[in-house]
Amino acid sequence: MCRRGKNALVKQINKAAVIGSGVMGSSIAAHLANVGIPTLLLDIVPKELTEEERTKGLTLDHPIVRNRIVEMNRKKLLKQKPAPLMAKENIELIETGNLADDLDRLKEADWIIEVVVENLNVKKSVFEKVDQYRKEGSIVSSNTSGISIRAMAEGRSTDFKKHFLGTHFFNPPRYLKLLEMIPTKDTSEDVINYMKNFCEDVLGKGVVFAKDTPNFIANRIGTYGLLITLEEMVKGGYSVGEVDSVTGPLIGRPKSATFRTLDVVGIDTFIHVANNVYEQVDGEEKKIFATPKLLKEMVDRGWLGAKSGQGFYLKKGKEIFELNPETMDYEPRKKLKTASMEMAKQQKGSKGKIKTVIYGDDRAGKLLWNIFAPTLLYTGQLAYEIADDIQAVDDAMKWGFGWEMGPFETWDVIGLETSVQKMKEQGLEVPHWIEEMIETGFKTFYKEENGKRYFYHKGEYKQVRQNEKAIHLQLLKKEKGVIHKNTGASLIDIGDEVALLEFHSKNNAIGLDILQMINKSIEEVEKNYKGLVIANEGKNFCVGANIALMLMEAQDENFFELDIVIRQFQQAMMNIKYSSKPVVVAPHQMTLGGGAEVSLPATRIQASPETYMGLVEVGVGLIPGGGGTKELYSKLLNGMPKGVKFNLQEVANRVFETIAMAKVSTSAKEAQENGFLNELDGISKNPDHRIFDAKQLVLNLYEKGYTPPVKKKIPVVGETGYATLLLGAQNMHLSGYISDYDLHIAKKLAYVVAGGKVPYGTEVDEQYLLDLEREAFLSLIGEQKTQMRMQHMLLKGKPLRN
Repeated sequence: MCRRGKNALVKQINKAAVIGSGVMGSSIAAHLANVGIPTLLLDIVPKELTEEERTKGLTLDHPIVRNRIVEMNRKKLLKQKPAPLMAKENIELIETGNLADDLDRLKEADWIIEVVVENLNVKKSVFEKVDQYRKEGSIVSSNTSGISIRAMAEGRSTDFKKHFLGTHFFNPPRYLKLLEMIPTKDTSEDVINYMKNFCEDVLGKGVVFAKDTPNFIANRIGTYGLLITLEEMVKGGYSVGEVDSVTGPLIGRPKSATFRTLDVVGIDTFIHVANNVYEQVDGEEKKIFATPKLLKEMVDRGWLGAKSGQGFYLKKGKEIFELNPETMDYEPRKKLKTASMEMAKQQKGSKGKIKTVIYGDDRAGKLLWNIFAPTLLYTGQLAYEIADDIQAVDDAMKWGFGWEMGPFETWDVIGLETSVQKMKEQGLEVPHWIEEMIETGFKTFYKEENGKRYFYHKGEYKQVRQNEKAIHLQLLKKEKGVIHKNTGASLIDIGDEVALLEFHSKNNAIGLDILQMINKSIEEVEKNYKGLVIANEGKNFCVGANIALMLMEAQDENFFELDIVIRQFQQAMMNIKYSSKPVVVAPHQMTLGGGAEVSLPATRIQASPETYMGLVEVGVGLIPGGGGTKELYSKLLNGMPKGVKFNLQEVANRVFETIAMAKVSTSAKEAQENGFLNELDGISKNPDHRIFDAKQLVLNLYEKGYTPPVKKKIPVVGETGYATLLLGAQNMHLSGYISDYDLHIAKKLAYVVAGGKVPYGTEVDEQYLLDLEREAFLSLIGEQKTQMRMQHMLLKGKPLRN
């Protein structure tokens, strides 16, 4: 990258402005609000009144009318799925205005983001106005998905150019990690460095630097791959469903695979993105990016995908139909089943699956090879034109399109030399630099040595760039080994005398192996370390206890063994709570049932922003058995203002409702609202920093002279409180909201929350409450309807309402 001169720059982004309030602009504003940045959202003034406005006697000059477009789009944020806001109150940080009356307010903003229509002339017109009103030193960026950043800045002031760059968010901004950053030759180096750090540390993004070329990195490669797949479907006579059954999770891609992804993106939007490349390239590449006849016809018919109700797929009731490209009729969805796909199922990870299928001599193998070969070659040809190196390309595809492996990582998996030989045999042109790389002895794009990862770059291997706050456990284990390990978990030294307990059982479900490692880890840490982090890099932190094993024990009526297991679970949680060294749990994604029970007793929780936490045991006919009810109740009690009288019944009601309704937070912010996190717990803005932040929290607690909590008795609502809780459950039952069996479970839960048959305000010890939990859990797991619910969850993956 070019070096730029230094220039005065805002020291901190305290306020932002977003110009353009469509789906993308409003979602970017929402994400800024999610991290606590007040944001001014601007859009154009309407040219005509609505019928409702005429009825009210409003004119085009009325403020309500002038801000109608932006206000409407702001309100949509509360209804959109997936939700752009991590908490509904975040919307209060978004102010609205319009581009006629409020341009002077741009001087308030430290960062101004343009998100208007993808038209160069329109964007240049917007930036001409921005240049007049912005304050000196403020950062200005465009969220364009592929228009030249350099061209947008033409004619602007020197200060504008020094503070201008492309910041291409991927939709939806809250959830997709990638942010492509596109500086120009005029962008100040200070601006580049500051924005990279800000977008990583505050916005939680994975920043990839892209060159100023059509569609930048991810959309250039991704669009090409989708067009090649569409071409191969038609050429090879595959159905929409058959292609998607091969190009999804089987090869480490999202469940939406190819055509469901196009439906979600929108066929018209995809055509626009492809056309942007088409208009700026020539030769064979231009032919590939020409709009296929099938897509043109779908747009003509108004079949734009999810937003129009039909595209490549059409849902009728509960059944999903696929489009037949030849007849343009919708038919029952098909799936491809071949020998190579069956063999691939025997492989544990997607790496083995890809290699098995791509060289398979069947329809799936031919489809995958005919998609992968041209896409990999195209990526190889473009790599240094669109990016600085191959790591940037791979990161962009993983973070922007949800691929498990980038193109060059995939090439390594299928075998670089083997695949190149096959490509040459088929008369395909291999990029010169790749042939030269192989000839000079470099056989892979990536390699690992001593726990560090390297990528090939112009005749040598360079260490993979990694944010210093991103701790990768798999590499760390290769570098340092493990302290202790069993089938369910490993204890790892993560440096600075801090240990980490990693779950790695199937789905990270908690069984005896994990419980044993929790106890062993606490023992080891108390002797030799400053503290413990409990975290992992699985898809989810933990979705609960191993219900399959519990169900088998219950069906065999091994209640004595189940009693022992629940006691061990409870004791392990108490060991976490009363460890002499600080224990910080760092959950992410699904943190359900037992996962929440592991988190609640910890010294602190350091959550990923996307943490979906809840005690959901009622969904399988149970209540928490490992101390979850007691810990949630205690956490809420401890959060009450000191010295201020509060209503104990309201606390009990809240715990009862949260567990009985199986409430799951939709973010870590909402987990705070639900009582699972308190003001002492932390939320990492960047999910990749979660383990680092947890480690720093452990060290901070240790340095401050950490001492475990003092065991104390807990006040409960007793018999009168139980009656109140039961009344609420009975009302839900009478209104038809819960079934007879739900009411039965609710009675058990209410008894535990209330603390049994004791007077209101009685103080009881923790073991007493744990015994109540365990007894209720064991009584429920012995009942047929609970076992039916457990069986249904295992088979169908969703609750049974019996």
